Amino acid sequence: MLLADVVAASAAVAATRSRTAKAQAIAAVLRRADAGEVGSVTAWLAGETRQGRLGVGWRTLSRMSGDPAPAPGLTVAGIDDVLGELAAISGSGSAARRDTLLASLLSAATVDERPFLVRLLTGELRQGALEGTVLDAVAIAADVPAPSVRRAFMLSGRLPETAATALTGGVEALDAMRLQVGRPVRPMLASPGASLDAALAHLGADVTVEFKLDGARIQVHRTGEVVGVWTRTLREITDGVPELVDRVLALPCDTAVLDGETLAVDDDGRPRAFQDTMSRFGSDATEAGVLLSPFFFDLLHLDGRDLLDEPLRVRLDALAELLADDEQAALRMPGVRRPSPERAAEMLDAALAAGHEGVVVKSLGAPYAAGRRGKAWQKVKPVHTLDLVVLGAEWGYGRRAGKLSNIHLGARDPDGGEPVMVGKTFKGMTDELLDWQTRTFPDHAREQPAWGVLLRPGFVVEIALDGVQRSPRYPGGVALRFARVLRYRPDKTPAEADTIEAVRALLTGN
Repeated sequence: MLLADVVAASAAVAATRSRTAKAQAIAAVLRRADAGEVGSVTAWLAGETRQGRLGVGWRTLSRMSGDPAPAPGLTVAGIDDVLGELAAISGSGSAARRDTLLASLLSAATVDERPFLVRLLTGELRQGALEGTVLDAVAIAADVPAPSVRRAFMLSGRLPETAATALTGGVEALDAMRLQVGRPVRPMLASPGASLDAALAHLGADVTVEFKLDGARIQVHRTGEVVGVWTRTLREITDGVPELVDRVLALPCDTAVLDGETLAVDDDGRPRAFQDTMSRFGSDATEAGVLLSPFFFDLLHLDGRDLLDEPLRVRLDALAELLADDEQAALRMPGVRRPSPERAAEMLDAALAAGHEGVVVKSLGAPYAAGRRGKAWQKVKPVHTLDLVVLGAEWGYGRRAGKLSNIHLGARDPDGGEPVMVGKTFKGMTDELLDWQTRTFPDHAREQPAWGVLLRPGFVVEIALDGVQRSPRYPGGVALRFARVLRYRPDKTPAEADTIEAVRALLTGN
């Protein structure tokens, strides 16, 4: 298959806001792809490469000029080989070898193909096809039920592999896919709850109310004496968290898959700053004074038994049995089952008094629905918070002169388009944060007007706000009220930011 075919499909997807039309356009090109090309085509139309991040910067590619190729000649397989070479380059002279490969690739691209490749390599390819749309397209192309595709994706954690399985093996191959200890699954996510009373009213009495920690999501797999630890984005961090590995090796089991959170605590057991927890991720050695503690709230597999499809009450019973003795019980997320409204309010107060964010209300009858923000889990915090994409920053004035200060904030477009701007803020920023923004943002700028920088979407920031109001000033029709910066979220990507629908849901009366 030629790259030109994928570029045409990408243009067709970008030209419509209809999710059905997007899925049909992607399905059409997937049907024409050979078995060995399906994975790459799927990844590219979802805005990623099969090899993951390649460390290719916008500035590097912008320096490469030359006349475009007169006619299409690049193939999917050929480009995938080049990307594989780029991913493998390391050591002395790697920069020069990387530049040579990139220059050769771009010189063979036509005038339409070159922008596609540049945006793909820099993570800028947002033609409006998010994972959900691509999964729908895979189901259409393979003529298989969408639930089978979504479940296989949950279990594999990888979109290209799921697409290849569907188009080569059909529904039988998809349904044969099982949880594999040692291969992370996509985590189940919680939706924002308007209030504790609202969450309890929606989910009923058959719920558990658990602490919501100010930590980082982890998924831990154990097979015998081998333990693996992954983040919410399925990045492995095992080597950097030996204390978590030791705690899991002490459990009375042979195989297990646990879901939970981890955070750094001080000598009194209170949570340390989120940045202290995140400082450990990606490190190969324990930093002095920063030890992580695990808190598990779900169990997906135990000693040969898969629990994904069991209701939460069954999974929690198995977790309680695994963490039965006093020392291991400290690894369980604090929570209470089927509480009265008064007892649930006490749990929320206790979580806040202990320095945590709030609580999560979960339906005890719900199976583990990975990768989706359904209503079966609802997080409740006393202050509204949103994870938004930083779109730009303005130069400050007064004591902030010379520093990038007021940031522009965008919510995720659920149709896969550019983030939708919903406000600005300069509140809550420390001098250290201002210095970091000023150093960092110019290297990620798509434009640098006189007033500041416009950024390529890549940074996610957690914003506290008092609410939202209707406003014609911004494209989404809403504006944030009294927004202030809580922290940046290096553990999240723009694809995990809150949607414009989540922002609009905070309108008074919704």
